[in-house]
Amino acid sequence: MAFRPVLAAATALTLLWAAPQAAAFCGFYVARADAQLFNNASKVVYARDGNRTVITMANDYEGEPEEFAMVVPAPYVLERRDIRVMEAEKIEAIDAYSAPRLVEYRDPDPCNPRRLYRKSLALAAPAEAVLFAPAPAPQDFGVTVEAQYAVEEYDILILSAQDSNGLQRWLELEGYNLPPATRPVLADYIAKGMKFFVARVDLSRMEAATDPDWDGYLRPLQISFNSEKFMLPIRLGMVNAKGPQDLLVFFLTREGRVETSNYPVIPIPTGDGIPPTVEARFDDFYRAVFDRTHEAGNRRSVVTEYSWPLQQKCDPCVAGTPGQSDLIDLGATWLAEEYAVSEEGVVSYRRPDDRQVGPAHLTRLHMRYSAETFPEDLVFRETDDAEAFQGRYVMRHPFRGNLGCPAGREYLNTLNARHKEEARTLAALTGWELGEISDEMRAAGYVAPTVSATGEYSFDNLRDWRAWTARKDGKN
Repeated sequence: MAFRPVLAAATALTLLWAAPQAAAFCGFYVARADAQLFNNASKVVYARDGNRTVITMANDYEGEPEEFAMVVPAPYVLERRDIRVMEAEKIEAIDAYSAPRLVEYRDPDPCNPRRLYRKSLALAAPAEAVLFAPAPAPQDFGVTVEAQYAVEEYDILILSAQDSNGLQRWLELEGYNLPPATRPVLADYIAKGMKFFVARVDLSRMEAATDPDWDGYLRPLQISFNSEKFMLPIRLGMVNAKGPQDLLVFFLTREGRVETSNYPVIPIPTGDGIPPTVEARFDDFYRAVFDRTHEAGNRRSVVTEYSWPLQQKCDPCVAGTPGQSDLIDLGATWLAEEYAVSEEGVVSYRRPDDRQVGPAHLTRLHMRYSAETFPEDLVFRETDDAEAFQGRYVMRHPFRGNLGCPAGREYLNTLNARHKEEARTLAALTGWELGEISDEMRAAGYVAPTVSATGEYSFDNLRDWRAWTARKDGKN
């Protein structure tokens, strides 16, 4: 068939250069904000130990699988042992485990404070696509095929080039469709001595492709190398982007939080009490929180969504703790004993008998970038900050039972003030209209009577009485 490749925007696939403390609490997971909330969200797992770097790139390519390929600037010619194919579930587990979360409490009975009602509801994103040419062009454009490998379902080609004009002409002759803006970016990487790692899928070697119900899913690629540089090139992925791109980078390090050194880093707002009405639209809520945080950082900041020692219990847990074997496979090789990789890329190791994961620290950074706001590649540093931080939002459900005791009447008199504060917090976090938030809360029954010293109830209006009565009786 005739291939019609394009160079689409992708963060996760244009990688590689030579490369507030949270108070402990007991919460109940309700919903999480993983990568699926954001369109065109690329995901990268970046394991770093000294100069040893392992990068796993999640592929969200959409199109005909046989037309998929990716181009990755690389520090040097990777050997066959440096390239592996991963299962996407390992990356998805890291994403789910570290996602910002909504948790809930249920107020205890103020008339019987020893009883505590709690419930867990447990409710339940661009790749660079080009056509890969199996053989170099006969013309001499200063392009050299340095290595060529078959890695499971992928054909791997590693190129070097003398100049961007020659590389672009070579690629175009082979059927690659590169936008004009690619040339200066390629020139910069060539000037830095970079090679170009190109991977294309070969469906004839892919067992899943023989299934008539196969959904076109392609497994992630992983590359390993040693480098003093701790960075992630993103400029090539922006050349053909139609708009800002979301990127999630999950870092596995021995001890501390990772941050960018050439862009500001800001934490996502966390720990705030918000109305229980948010539960029904948590996805919209978190998108609005991230958008507002992104704007507050002048669209040039990197947002920390999670930073937590994996040997310390999650609080609350929104997914199972990633297993030691999965962490080792994703590059945390310091967790393994007798770790070895054959010339063919086959990994062998012995997992310690100890069941506890660690020492390992997981950092989740989220950025939304464009060529205008992030003109430089990302440069990182590992800090000695091992404090536990997570994006979490807390909703508290009022007690619905009999509140005829003095403590119950006092409790009722505090609720309206609490609801108003929750509404103001939600408006501040999201930019939503305070009046609309308050109306939604009142309609859902999040109002309370004023209680006199003699125990008489009064409401501002009949509508509030009806809404409160319906919620108290469990009808709302």
